[in-house]
Amino acid sequence: MTLWYEGPLAAFGAATTGTDAEGDRIVSAALVTQEAPDRAPRVRRWLVDPGVPVPGTHGLTDEFLHRNGRWPAPVVEEIARALGGACAAGVPLVVPNASYGLTVVDRELWRHRASRLARYVEPAPLCVLDPCVLDGHLDRRGPRRTGTAQLCARYGQGAVDVRDPAACALAALEVTRAVGRRFATRLGRLTAVELHRLQGVWHTAQTRGPLGWLVKGGDLARARAAEGWPLPPDLPATAA
Repeated sequence: MTLWYEGPLAAFGAATTGTDAEGDRIVSAALVTQEAPDRAPRVRRWLVDPGVPVPGTHGLTDEFLHRNGRWPAPVVEEIARALGGACAAGVPLVVPNASYGLTVVDRELWRHRASRLARYVEPAPLCVLDPCVLDGHLDRRGPRRTGTAQLCARYGQGAVDVRDPAACALAALEVTRAVGRRFATRLGRLTAVELHRLQGVWHTAQTRGPLGWLVKGGDLARARAAEGWPLPPDLPATAA
């Protein structure tokens, strides 16, 4: 039997307008699919004119996006269909910080299509591998910032251009395979579906402490949303 980290994987990456998943807009995105570690990856890219000012950190100007980007509505639906297609084919989705990345897609779908990501994924089960959650649970070296660039350094994958969603997605895919190999004695007997369920528990344990300030501040709804994995529930304002 092929181990999950040696088999087909699809990785999703997106550049957005900020750090708030509830309100961020997608600027560019990519889905990278690889059948096996020794196979060439297939890359699908999207470029979006979000209709709002874009921070310069992406290396993309508003003028460039106006000329070359597409309107968000058809793009976010194409992204959702691509993610749903991977799930239907039984290919695990690698999404770093999945509770952010998938929330952005879901909220963009609601904003532009009055629809939800679950509609495009069902009836196939959502199976997500989040290298940030995996590393946070398996490598107990104390609190530290964990993003794609940091994980690449930790697992010997080299530097990555964090402004390029395709590069980030491919790097996350390779890191996820590297995590599987490094912790093969603990992960090798698990299927990707079993690991998906476990990551929900691990993510809750990882976020409960840092999110205590939200609870103390009385923002219980946002605290519950931040704990959700891989797709947090709606906040009341979003659901309205």
